[in-house]
Amino acid sequence: MPDSGEKSVLTAEQMRRALNRIAHEILERNGGARELVLVGVRTRGVPLAQRLGELVSAIEGEATPVGSLDVTLYRDDVHLRGLLPLEATDLPVSVTDRRVVLVDDVLFTGRTVRAAMDAVMDIGRPTKVQLAALIDRGHRDLPIRADYVGKNIPSSLSEDIRVRLVETDGVDEVVILRREGASLRTPGR
Repeated sequence: MPDSGEKSVLTAEQMRRALNRIAHEILERNGGARELVLVGVRTRGVPLAQRLGELVSAIEGEATPVGSLDVTLYRDDVHLRGLLPLEATDLPVSVTDRRVVLVDDVLFTGRTVRAAMDAVMDIGRPTKVQLAALIDRGHRDLPIRADYVGKNIPSSLSEDIRVRLVETDGVDEVVILRREGASLRTPGR
């Protein structure tokens, strides 16, 4: 069904400021970047994790490891969506005995984050797992909460939130789209 009624909720500058704030909060809560690894959840979590990694590294003066995680095989909705093409999981360091910050664009039902936590635990045993989400839109199916949030956007189930990034879409912005005649839930967010 076509999307209509697009409304901007974050500009490129607002996104930049939110990510800068999140980077500072991550460092403050973790006492610096030592033993920290940022892991972007595919797809749009990966460029966000890379941006956060650059910010954290600039603040701390040393490189912070950034990786990417494909949660396709850990999803509980494969029977609804079908198996999506697998992407690479790339972790530059072991997650064992590290503080892992999972990074995703939108936190919705919590199911993608649950899949990401399962995937990380299969790879190693971190000392702590935290979550950074650019947007938290509510409507949780699972008891999952982000540790770091760029913006809380209360939304209706008939709305869709889209994070557009320069790396994937050619522009930085977050918009709300009103869906006409669509199902009330987008599986898996």
